Amino acid sequence: MPKKLAEKIKNLRLKQDYSQDYLAKKLSLSRPTYMQIEKGERDITVTEAGLLAEIFGMTLVEFLSDTAVMEKEVVLEKADIKKEKKAENEVRISVPIKNQKKFKTVLTYILKKVGGKPNIGMTAIYKLLYFIDFDYYEKFEEQLMGAVYIKNHFGPTPVMFAKIVEEMKAKNEIEEVKSKFYDREQKKYFLNPDYQVDLTPLTAQEIKHIDWELRRLADKTAKELSELSHEDMPWRAAKMGERVEYNGVFYRDEKLSVREYDKL
Repeated sequence: MPKKLAEKIKNLRLKQDYSQDYLAKKLSLSRPTYMQIEKGERDITVTEAGLLAEIFGMTLVEFLSDTAVMEKEVVLEKADIKKEKKAENEVRISVPIKNQKKFKTVLTYILKKVGGKPNIGMTAIYKLLYFIDFDYYEKFEEQLMGAVYIKNHFGPTPVMFAKIVEEMKAKNEIEEVKSKFYDREQKKYFLNPDYQVDLTPLTAQEIKHIDWELRRLADKTAKELSELSHEDMPWRAAKMGERVEYNGVFYRDEKLSVREYDKL
């Protein structure tokens, strides 16, 4: 295994205060075998890389990047949505725009509404953001946040999440807490009591949609939400470590589809 990746794993473990025993158990390895990874004496599998990326709160792409441990700068691109003429029964497909302000608004709204629930840790938040974004796209054929999600072992991971959280932590707007839900380690996030969630970037329709998603999904465990995302066509169609495409929502099966289509 590349020396830089081995060092990166060790530095990430120390930064997040995890023991070698803890990570070894998470990877279903013995401690001596795990130690070989940090020494660069043993390669890691794709599955192990996905697990470590999830544990460290990173995308697989970020985790495998040949760089030192650092906060990745997320490039927020701007692009016009080009509307093309379509036949009467043709599905319109557009490319979502990344929107940092809306992402932060939705994230903080989730934390305000359900962040105190014992089951709502980082992994559950990832999936709530995913379904809010992708379900809205299927319903209305336009993006809500339009965030980029990467396919990882436990489901879709929003690339923008780490950057937004680190910025909020630096401003004392949010607190990150390690806890346990049953026998599983989890990261929880709590808004500063004085923090006011600004909903002005959202329309009434978008807020109504988010509330609907939270009512139906916020009581599920991270495991249940991950399993649900694994059944979703956008996630199934993506390759591990690559971007999950919004267009896949138009090929969902009946169980996960949230839109009523006209019968042909």
